[in-house]
Amino acid sequence: MKKAQLKTLSTERLVEEFGVLSAGHGRDIEEAKPKAANRKFDVLVELQRELRSRGVEAQRQVLRLIDDAEPGTRYWVSSFALEFAPSEAERVLAELAKIPRSLVGFTAEWTLKEWKAGTFKNG
Repeated sequence: MKKAQLKTLSTERLVEEFGVLSAGHGRDIEEAKPKAANRKFDVLVELQRELRSRGVEAQRQVLRLIDDAEPGTRYWVSSFALEFAPSEAERVLAELAKIPRSLVGFTAEWTLKEWKAGTFKNG
Protein backbone atom coordinates (compact mmCIF):
# COMPACT_ATOMS: atom_id res chain seq x y z
CA MET A 1 0.00 0.00 0.00
CA LYS A 2 1.41 3.36 -1.03
CA LYS A 3 1.55 6.49 1.09
CA ALA A 4 -0.83 8.35 -1.25
CA GLN A 5 -3.37 5.52 -0.94
CA LEU A 6 -3.39 5.81 2.84
CA LYS A 7 -4.56 9.42 2.65
CA THR A 8 -7.69 8.30 0.78
CA LEU A 9 -8.74 5.72 3.38
CA SER A 10 -11.10 6.41 6.24
CA THR A 11 -9.65 6.32 9.73
CA GLU A 12 -11.69 3.19 10.43
CA ARG A 13 -10.12 1.49 7.40
CA LEU A 14 -6.63 2.58 8.49
CA VAL A 15 -7.22 0.99 11.89
CA GLU A 16 -8.45 -2.22 10.23
CA GLU A 17 -5.31 -2.35 8.07
CA PHE A 18 -3.19 -1.65 11.14
CA GLY A 19 -4.76 -4.66 12.86
CA VAL A 20 -4.27 -7.02 9.94
CA LEU A 21 -0.70 -5.97 9.18
CA SER A 22 0.46 -5.87 12.79
CA ALA A 23 -0.87 -9.38 13.39
CA GLY A 24 0.94 -10.60 10.28
CA HIS A 25 4.11 -8.79 11.26
CA GLY A 26 4.10 -10.45 14.68
CA ARG A 27 3.63 -13.89 13.13
CA ASP A 28 6.40 -13.21 10.59
CA ILE A 29 8.77 -12.20 13.40
CA GLU A 30 8.00 -15.32 15.44
CA GLU A 31 8.35 -17.56 12.35
CA ALA A 32 11.69 -15.97 11.36
CA LYS A 33 10.44 -14.48 8.09
CA PRO A 34 12.36 -11.19 8.06
CA LYS A 35 11.63 -10.16 4.46
CA ALA A 36 7.88 -10.52 4.94
CA ALA A 37 8.10 -8.76 8.32
CA ASN A 38 10.09 -5.88 6.86
CA ARG A 39 7.52 -5.28 4.11
CA LYS A 40 4.76 -5.07 6.72
CA PHE A 41 6.93 -2.91 8.99
CA ASP A 42 7.28 -0.21 6.34
CA VAL A 43 3.53 -0.02 5.79
CA LEU A 44 2.82 -0.05 9.54
CA VAL A 45 5.13 2.93 10.04
CA GLU A 46 3.30 4.79 7.27
CA LEU A 47 -0.06 3.89 8.85
CA GLN A 48 1.16 5.34 12.15
CA ARG A 49 2.28 8.52 10.41
CA GLU A 50 -1.06 8.91 8.67
CA LEU A 51 -3.01 8.34 11.87
CA ARG A 52 -0.73 10.77 13.70
CA SER A 53 -1.34 13.40 11.01
CA ARG A 54 -5.11 13.08 11.62
CA GLY A 55 -4.78 13.98 15.29
CA VAL A 56 -5.13 12.33 18.65
CA GLU A 57 -8.75 11.25 18.13
CA ALA A 58 -7.72 9.24 15.06
CA GLN A 59 -4.77 7.81 16.95
CA ARG A 60 -6.96 6.78 19.88
CA GLN A 61 -9.09 4.64 17.56
CA VAL A 62 -6.32 2.03 17.47
CA LEU A 63 -6.92 1.45 21.19
CA ARG A 64 -9.82 -0.82 20.29
CA LEU A 65 -7.12 -3.30 19.21
CA ILE A 66 -4.99 -3.06 22.36
CA ASP A 67 -6.35 -6.32 23.81
CA ASP A 68 -6.40 -8.17 20.48
CA ALA A 69 -5.70 -11.91 20.50
CA GLU A 70 -2.58 -11.42 18.36
CA PRO A 71 0.56 -10.46 20.30
CA GLY A 72 1.93 -8.60 17.27
CA THR A 73 -1.14 -6.38 17.17
CA ARG A 74 -0.99 -5.73 20.90
CA TYR A 75 2.68 -4.81 20.57
CA TRP A 76 2.20 -2.39 17.66
CA VAL A 77 -0.83 -0.74 19.23
CA SER A 78 0.78 -0.36 22.64
CA SER A 79 4.10 0.94 21.30
CA PHE A 80 2.17 3.51 19.23
CA ALA A 81 -0.14 4.33 22.15
CA LEU A 82 2.77 5.31 24.38
CA GLU A 83 2.36 8.75 22.75
CA PHE A 84 -1.27 9.28 23.73
CA ALA A 85 -2.33 6.58 26.24
CA PRO A 86 0.84 5.68 28.14
CA SER A 87 -0.69 3.89 31.13
CA GLU A 88 -2.71 1.52 28.93
CA ALA A 89 0.29 0.99 26.66
CA GLU A 90 2.66 0.24 29.54
CA ARG A 91 0.23 -2.34 30.92
CA VAL A 92 0.10 -4.23 27.63
CA LEU A 93 3.84 -4.03 27.02
CA ALA A 94 4.47 -5.45 30.50
CA GLU A 95 2.06 -8.33 29.79
CA LEU A 96 3.72 -9.05 26.44
CA ALA A 97 7.17 -8.98 28.03
CA LYS A 98 6.17 -12.01 30.12
CA ILE A 99 5.62 -14.26 27.07
CA PRO A 100 8.36 -16.90 27.29
CA ARG A 101 10.74 -17.37 24.34
CA SER A 102 8.93 -14.83 22.18
CA LEU A 103 10.56 -12.24 19.96
CA VAL A 104 7.45 -10.07 20.28
CA GLY A 105 7.73 -10.40 24.06
CA PHE A 106 11.43 -9.52 23.98
CA THR A 107 10.70 -6.48 21.81
CA ALA A 108 7.95 -5.40 24.20
CA GLU A 109 10.34 -5.70 27.14
CA TRP A 110 12.98 -3.64 25.31
CA THR A 111 10.43 -1.01 24.27
CA LEU A 112 9.18 -0.63 27.83
CA LYS A 113 12.74 -0.23 29.15
CA GLU A 114 13.56 2.37 26.51
CA TRP A 115 10.29 4.22 27.22
CA LYS A 116 10.98 4.36 30.94
CA ALA A 117 14.52 5.55 30.25
CA GLY A 118 13.17 8.32 27.99
CA THR A 119 15.00 7.05 24.93
CA PHE A 120 12.20 5.33 22.98
CA LYS A 121 11.65 6.71 19.47
CA ASN A 122 8.56 5.62 17.54
CA GLY A 123 8.29 6.13 13.78
